[in-house]
Amino acid sequence: MAISKVWISLLLALAVVLSAPAARAEEAAADVEAAVVEEAVLTLGADNFDDAIAKHPFILVEFYAPWCGHCKSLAPEYEKAAQLLSKHDPPIVLAKVDANDEKNKPLASKYEIQGFPTLKIFRNQGKNIQEYKGPREAEGIVDYLKKQVGPPSKEIKAPEDAATIEDGKIHIVGVFAEFSGPEYTNFIEVADKLRSEYEFAHTLHANHLPRGDSAVERPLVRLFKPFDELVVDSKDFDVSALESFIEASSTPKVVTFDKNPDNHPYLLKYFQGTAVKVMLFLNFSTGPFESFKSAYYGAAEEFKDKEVKFLIGDLEASQGAFQYFGLKEDQTPLILIQDTESKKFLKEQIEAGQIVSWLKEYFDGKLSPFRKSEPIPEVNNEPVKVVVADNVNDVVFKSGKNVLIEFYAPWCGHCKKLAPILDEAAATLQSEEDVVIAKMDATANDVPADFDVQGYPTLYFVTPSGKKVSYDGGRTADEIVDYIKKNKETAGQAAAEPTKEAAATEPLKDEL
Repeated sequence: MAISKVWISLLLALAVVLSAPAARAEEAAADVEAAVVEEAVLTLGADNFDDAIAKHPFILVEFYAPWCGHCKSLAPEYEKAAQLLSKHDPPIVLAKVDANDEKNKPLASKYEIQGFPTLKIFRNQGKNIQEYKGPREAEGIVDYLKKQVGPPSKEIKAPEDAATIEDGKIHIVGVFAEFSGPEYTNFIEVADKLRSEYEFAHTLHANHLPRGDSAVERPLVRLFKPFDELVVDSKDFDVSALESFIEASSTPKVVTFDKNPDNHPYLLKYFQGTAVKVMLFLNFSTGPFESFKSAYYGAAEEFKDKEVKFLIGDLEASQGAFQYFGLKEDQTPLILIQDTESKKFLKEQIEAGQIVSWLKEYFDGKLSPFRKSEPIPEVNNEPVKVVVADNVNDVVFKSGKNVLIEFYAPWCGHCKKLAPILDEAAATLQSEEDVVIAKMDATANDVPADFDVQGYPTLYFVTPSGKKVSYDGGRTADEIVDYIKKNKETAGQAAAEPTKEAAATEPLKDEL
């Protein structure tokens, strides 16, 4: 199971902090400012979205919400980029969709929008849809999209054409006897599909490549990377097999979570993956770091045949992870496993020599998972009730009441804004004995599998019969009260509906 988008949000926020944007050339900045004349970003909605996608062979679409702070920050940069790209030959189109508008919510559902802002590239009349993974400032957006509209793979005709292959990025090169046939066709298809993530090239001459060998047996795919074995080859040109080869080869055997922004893409891949995740956290700058590193890399090698991915994280850089898991610095060095069912296994104050033996115990099924929970409150008399992992089932599913529950993070700005609103709504409903408004700190408690918490705040409404729906009402106290009164069950209704049902809609959320 992939780590939730909360992880991705934390990592993106970290990347912003750790890697300040490069200084802009004065000329480029002047060009951007001069370009802002009138709005160049297309406004799309349910009534014109399909027509726009069909009209433009390449279009970048931002799905946003008017209340989202990050969307507001992106808006001027997005507009500047649209102005500049409108002059490109051919023009590159940028568009936006208000995904919070009721009429546009089916679009948001169709394209699996789980946070704001989400940007997607639509190619070939929507036949190829990719996540936008580029910068979020004007010049970066422009440079990134210009590369995306050209051929998906460039030809290497001479050694100098391959000069950038060893630039610290991942490059995938197809070596062919001729630029035709099913192998070449499949390679280009994969290149077009994955071009937003990797650099692709093709050549007739393997000796043009770094460490090239003219005697190589063609066709083959050679992947260059700045870690582990540096170069790996594959001769399987089946599309799915080629994608799997690239995916498996493009992440280090041990991903490093530190302040180096070059590691950011590998962190995203690690957290988005579905394999069992092993994470070692310690202070890189003090203590016996090298002995831990050596032992951990040895463990990764020993268990390389298992479906497991390894990460080593610096205490200072991994604060987002500590917030998410509710870990404490005095527990380090610690090793944490999250399995495919989101069960977690923790070893605090681990020693380097214990890493392999502890992992063997896990793979032998000898370890017991732990559940992270704050203590059940002894006093819980505020209008909004505090729920923790150890009593959430009793409060939400066994209380016989209609419960609106908020999953929040203490550092989440939108959660802080929502808190007094929930207090006001709960105070208004205090006379309603069959209604509870509750909140859970999702960073300090394990969220039950019944709830899909992909971002903060996420709200669900659960009725006495166990019916569970994602909250899609307004964000004022009056709107929350009206929603609860409209959707709550009476005792008679609860008796008539004894089964628990899960809603198909996504939780209301915002990525920070």
